[in-house]
Amino acid sequence: MSDIVLTCKDCGKEFTFTEGEQQFYQEKGFSNPVRCAECRKARKQQNN
Repeated sequence: MSDIVLTCKDCGKEFTFTEGEQQFYQEKGFSNPVRCAECRKARKQQNN
């Protein structure tokens, strides 16, 4: 497994989904992220 470059669906910026993050997501049964860390944080704050 190697790092993957993904594109954020909110801002369109590319971000790296590291090998360690991929393993964590896989262990937890999560799908790959669709938002960069900044957009995930902003969305989380908006929902609270």
